[in-house]
Amino acid sequence: MKRQVMLIVCTIFVTSCAVKEMVKVKTVQEVKQIGGVETNLSVSGIAPFFAMGADVGWLSKMEAQGQVFYNKLGVQEDCLQILKEEGINSIRLRAWVNPADGFCGTPDIVRMAVRAKNMGFHLLIDFHYSDSWADPGTQTKPAAWKNHSFPVLLNDVYNYTYHVIDTLKKNGVTPDWVETGNEISNGMLWPDGSTNNFSQLAQLINKGYAAVKAVNPEIKVIVHLDKGDNNGFYVSFFNNLTTYGGNFDIIGMSCYPYWSNTTFSAYDPLLTSNMNDMVRRYGKPVIIAEIGNDSTKPQETYYGVNDVINRVSRVGNAQGLGVFYWEPEGYFSWSGYQLSCWDNTTKRPTLGMDAFLYNPANNLMSNQDFEAAGAQSGTITNWTLWSNNNYDAIYTESGGYTGYYRLTHWKSTAYQASTFQNFTNITNGTYKLTAWVLNGGGQKTCQLYAKNFGNTEIDAPLPVTNSWTQIVIDNIQVTNNSLEVGLWSDANAGNWCSMDNVYLQKK
Repeated sequence: MKRQVMLIVCTIFVTSCAVKEMVKVKTVQEVKQIGGVETNLSVSGIAPFFAMGADVGWLSKMEAQGQVFYNKLGVQEDCLQILKEEGINSIRLRAWVNPADGFCGTPDIVRMAVRAKNMGFHLLIDFHYSDSWADPGTQTKPAAWKNHSFPVLLNDVYNYTYHVIDTLKKNGVTPDWVETGNEISNGMLWPDGSTNNFSQLAQLINKGYAAVKAVNPEIKVIVHLDKGDNNGFYVSFFNNLTTYGGNFDIIGMSCYPYWSNTTFSAYDPLLTSNMNDMVRRYGKPVIIAEIGNDSTKPQETYYGVNDVINRVSRVGNAQGLGVFYWEPEGYFSWSGYQLSCWDNTTKRPTLGMDAFLYNPANNLMSNQDFEAAGAQSGTITNWTLWSNNNYDAIYTESGGYTGYYRLTHWKSTAYQASTFQNFTNITNGTYKLTAWVLNGGGQKTCQLYAKNFGNTEIDAPLPVTNSWTQIVIDNIQVTNNSLEVGLWSDANAGNWCSMDNVYLQKK
């Protein structure tokens, strides 16, 4: 079998590894079991499809004005392809009725939706029911509907919604989700659909709902509010909506600690409580329709968004459906928007985007970043260790790629060592394995590997590098429902290598 191995070099920062400090000596025979040998394919509690999403409503306008995008290697690429490489599997597009410049209008939406579908993305359509921005502070009627009576306005919502979704269908695209209004915390189509008149707001929502279901009853309809941490507000809104017979399939939330002048660490527990309460009260799943953070703080963004994804994926009974980053590609020098996830100078995605790539909800590996409990004392949870003598050649230490810890192989005498995970109940198909590595070199063998999957072992030798470098083993064809992946060292005295953020995905 031809080995398909690709090395991707992406310099993030330089780490000096001249001296290795031992963390904890392990003394066991043959195979060391830390946290269990077996790892199962399915992650408990995560929805069968978990949306790792990006709202890219600006993209077609940016491209029309000549803006370009670069991947992590500095290579110019289609922005959607870069997002796909960052773990994004779903695209959100906003719909405006009659925008002045045409962008986000129906023809533009159809072009972008077809493009996204052809690249394999799932799709969310976000109806603003306006010619421009709609949010909690602005819900302006489209100019063409401005003087319509409420009964006519109901027909406007139905006919427009039906036309957009039906046009998409005729072009071969059926959205997975549709929002009947954007952040309608205070209602929509003011003043008729204000929350001061919930009966009329519910009727407007129901017209959008009915139009979507008339095109395809399988499309899920979202009612989306801001302030995902405010449980009292959500209870009040959805109590009113259900009292007046409002129809919806999913509760959508915005998550912006930045706009609330707080931190993810303060915001996220409240978000978690609210999500679980919504599921209990109304029997509906939840989705984070918008999230974002200060683009000048990519490390903070990585940790914060990663934590939110984890929390959504752990909502009870797999009722957390996904997370969408709002306009990650809209870098500040073009948009003036502080919360993008793109570097303003290099035009590359920031470290914050890695929150989607290296996350349990989008990754089959357990403890992929070596941050699990016990790391500070050298315990490597959910990984199996093997060594030809003492286990003191395998340990965790500071200086991780994104977190604090990394895995390291090193010993002052010659050694052999392996750190791996073994999947014994995995779905047959094609898989991709990636890891970020450092390597001082000099080993007889030092490689990332995939084996025991029904075909010839595939190895990716670690390049000699003091800068974090991503290595990839692609197209692992599993045919026997099993797979072992890990890091193997056959090393001379003093040789070292490190690994972090290990990622395994079914393609």
